[in-house]
Amino acid sequence: MEIRLDIIRYVLARPASVFVSEAKKFESNVTIKNVDKDSAPVNAKSIMMILAAGLGTGTKIEIACDGADEQAALDALVALVDSGFGE
Repeated sequence: MEIRLDIIRYVLARPASVFVSEAKKFESNVTIKNVDKDSAPVNAKSIMMILAAGLGTGTKIEIACDGADEQAALDALVALVDSGFGE
C-alpha cells in the first residue's frame, strides 16, 4: 500500500522522531520517498534515514507499507502527516 502527500512543515528532529516512533508500532516494512527529488525510498523506521531524505515544507512524499498490518500503518502515518506531526 502506498500514498503520496504534501508535507505541510519541515521535517526536523522532533517530527522525524514522532514519525519513526509511529512507524515502529507496526510489523510492516515502512518506507518514505522524496517524490520531488525522485530519490530511492528509505527505511521510515530509521530517524537518520528520514533526516537524510531532505523532506521539507511542500515536499511531495510517498509512504509505502508492506506487511500484515500495512493498511493500519499507512492510515496512522497519513493521519500523523496530515496533523502536522501532532503539533
